[in-house]
Amino acid sequence: MKFLLLNGHGIQFRVEKAKIIIIDGRYSTNEEPQEYVFRPKRLPYDHIVIYGRSGEISIEAIRWLIKHNVAITILNWDGKLLTSILPSESVQVKTKFSQYSSYRDSELRLELAKKFIEAKFIRSKILLEWLKSRYPKIDYDFSSEEENLDNASTMKEIMLAEARVGLNYWRELIKVFPKSYEFDKRQYSDTPYGASDKINCMLNYGYAILEAECLRAINIVGLDPHVGFLHEMKIGSKSLAYDLQEPFRFLIDLAVISAIEKKKMQDRDFIRTENYNLRLRPSGAKKLMEEITIWFNRKVKYKNKMYKWGNVLIEQTRELAHYVSGKKGTLNLSEPYFEIGRDDTEEMRKMISDINYSEWKKLGFSKGTLHPLKQKVKEGKHFTLNKHVKERLISLNV
Repeated sequence: MKFLLLNGHGIQFRVEKAKIIIIDGRYSTNEEPQEYVFRPKRLPYDHIVIYGRSGEISIEAIRWLIKHNVAITILNWDGKLLTSILPSESVQVKTKFSQYSSYRDSELRLELAKKFIEAKFIRSKILLEWLKSRYPKIDYDFSSEEENLDNASTMKEIMLAEARVGLNYWRELIKVFPKSYEFDKRQYSDTPYGASDKINCMLNYGYAILEAECLRAINIVGLDPHVGFLHEMKIGSKSLAYDLQEPFRFLIDLAVISAIEKKKMQDRDFIRTENYNLRLRPSGAKKLMEEITIWFNRKVKYKNKMYKWGNVLIEQTRELAHYVSGKKGTLNLSEPYFEIGRDDTEEMRKMISDINYSEWKKLGFSKGTLHPLKQKVKEGKHFTLNKHVKERLISLNV
């Protein structure tokens, strides 16, 4: 899965001699916008995200992209999903009728709603457990609400269990982010006030990307995005997309955490509007999209094969369609269980601690890069390593 993010003013799409030409936007006359030219069947992106202010796209360019199965997502200024242009959907009339029948079956709907939230609970716990190994002050216990979810006999009870776990989850994540980010609670994207802090701003943007990916998966499989099982049907709501987001929100949370821990985000990556809402500048959107892309393309073992997480989303949407239509007798949205690789393992900490400066220099690195790593090992702090450093360190023990 690969995203192309377009920002700024003057974004252009056109087709010339069967090639598509895409010109990124600009924010000043001093900038030279990036130009992309792709031949038929040679486009490396499957999702184009437009976070720009102005531009134009020709009808022929839309046709070209649709023929190449590329989704186009347009985000509002606040990062909220404005609209998506999707390739021709899979025409599965019987699947849709099965979906509608499943929605009317109160027992089956309750079962499916539980599956979405159960998967969300499991992945939230794994994420928190991973964070706890680096931030010892994290402390959580979902056991009571997991039991409540298991025993729930109404949608209201399911949503109540989910809400309570959500409060616990975000209370713990507050401990991870630096105080300078002023994150004290999760503000949802539908609040009339918008995001008031950087973390909520980034989360809203990331969840909009996830929503667009869920809509793309639904379109591929041939389900109806407006008929969900957990979220109620409302005018203009894409309830099934909201359902599918729940088990995969952790990918966006990890992308935001990663961007903060890498210190990628700076004050100039955000802008405060005249209504005191906070939004991402193009530079910030680009940095966050890079992290989102990394996590969507992270591989995990699923059904005895290696899948990217983005493909797991599509596959599980297909399995949901097969389950409601009776083609599949079971549905497990909790698998695969993800593992997050760590650079600061005990083995790597020992290697950093034991290596002397002369050995480090022989590896081709300067003393200035080793000293802060040794300090972090000594103080028990988290650290990351780039690919080349990690490979050369491991080579010493081979």
